[in-house]
Amino acid sequence: MASENYDLVITGGRIIDPALGFGSEGHIFVSDGKISKIDKDGPELQKEIAELPDTKKVDATGKLVVPGLVDIHVHLREPGNEYAETIESGCRAAAAGGFTSICCMPNTNPRIDNQETVQFVLDRARHADSRVYVVGSITKNGEGKQLAEIGELVKSGAVAITDDGYYVQNPEIMRRAMEYSIMFDIPVMEHAEDNYLCAGGVMNESYQSTRLGLKGAPAVAEEIAVERDISLARMTGARLHIQHVSAAGSVHAIRRAKEEGVKVTAEVTPHHLILTDEEIGKEFNTNLRVNPPLRTQVDRDAVIAGLVDGTIDCIACDHAPHLIEDKDSEFDKAPPGMIGMETSLALIKTYIIDKGYLGWADAIRKMTVNPARILNLPAGSLKQGEAADIAIIDPDMKWTVTVNDFQSLSQNSPYLGWDLVGRVTATIMGGRIVYQL
Repeated sequence: MASENYDLVITGGRIIDPALGFGSEGHIFVSDGKISKIDKDGPELQKEIAELPDTKKVDATGKLVVPGLVDIHVHLREPGNEYAETIESGCRAAAAGGFTSICCMPNTNPRIDNQETVQFVLDRARHADSRVYVVGSITKNGEGKQLAEIGELVKSGAVAITDDGYYVQNPEIMRRAMEYSIMFDIPVMEHAEDNYLCAGGVMNESYQSTRLGLKGAPAVAEEIAVERDISLARMTGARLHIQHVSAAGSVHAIRRAKEEGVKVTAEVTPHHLILTDEEIGKEFNTNLRVNPPLRTQVDRDAVIAGLVDGTIDCIACDHAPHLIEDKDSEFDKAPPGMIGMETSLALIKTYIIDKGYLGWADAIRKMTVNPARILNLPAGSLKQGEAADIAIIDPDMKWTVTVNDFQSLSQNSPYLGWDLVGRVTATIMGGRIVYQL
């Protein structure tokens, strides 16, 4: 009987795969952890499915079935800060958010700047609930002074390099990093904030920072850094990826560079798409302290426009866990960062899709195939023969964010108590159900 070849069948959902241009009601058949076939609904298929044992079926009627989501900017904290997050707990959080592929940043302790640390992370992630790809450090210990052994990082499994958390202030170091990146066909991911201009800043430099008496980091600190690295990418021919774009000037610079043919891509976080610096003065919520900081409404409108017109290629949450006691301090003394994987999809549905900025297909493209292509990851599609990494979404589910929703060890989310629409109800990785609501 044909059904005996299938380990799992997802039935009745609306399948959206931007990579394949597929958007239709249908069924997905999984064998040996891989996608065996995808077919539109029909009498013959319904008969075949009816003969399957119930244990082999996942009913997705009324739901969206999409490739497992991909996030190329996540902090897993391990090694060194396991109290805030471990690789295992971070992957559980990823699965709860629909992410089957995530890229961890290197600013751990010790930093991911050598083969041994890359291998440690990969070993720890081997049996986790999401696939983990490692991004290595550009410079040793992230100090911006001496290049890490980039070739050795790539050889051990790193898919890109970044000094995330720190800007590579020395342009000569950055130039050499780009030249090495070409040799190994990887992108350079840049945290663009000029260290001198944003030194000591804890929020955006604006009317709001003056009113609140907090040291500001001006948008020009990001814009100058973006312009410099675009110039270096233009000169070297390297692939440059700008992380967490937050400023209007950055969007304009990236748009011009793309028009010129510079190999530049960019990401934006849900919080920079949704929040502004005006939120900080309402209650001094330290979960709103992030780097780069929340900007003005003008900046927010610019990054939304950049996301819509393709200037910004993908959405990445910059998941940055911290324990409650670390965030329970004065705003200017709290560490920067918020968690985000478990709320990312719902925030995009509620504030980007429902407000008419993007349709579902474009939003899913920004969260699957686009980030996968930037880093050449084997992810982001439901192509036959590929790993069965799948997310099932209830697009109309209404829910209120509470701490009980978090698989992360940390709870530093500014969205607690928010009412959202749209939620991942199941996540499948390699044909294995790793999360079910």
